[in-house]
Amino acid sequence: MSQVEKLEELLTNGVIPDIEERLDEIFEEIAGNKEATEDAKEEIEELREFKDDLQDVLDDIKNGDINENEAKELVDDILNAQKGDEEDFGFVEED
Repeated sequence: MSQVEKLEELLTNGVIPDIEERLDEIFEEIAGNKEATEDAKEEIEELREFKDDLQDVLDDIKNGDINENEAKELVDDILNAQKGDEEDFGFVEED
């Protein structure tokens, strides 16, 4: 399996579903409390932006815009983040 294929599989079968699951959890908490805290709103926004970034990566894969080296770096970042339970998967937040 190529690194690009591995990246696509990681994103579609792991990372993006995990983000969607966390978003569902937050919305359930909000529904239970009848109110969204500022922290919840901020987390929702960050998760949505991160999911959009990952969708852009998937689009790049489909368009052939990611090479094996770029894919390997992203795969390594994701795997390292999962081991360390990091939330940003190697992505740097833009100011």
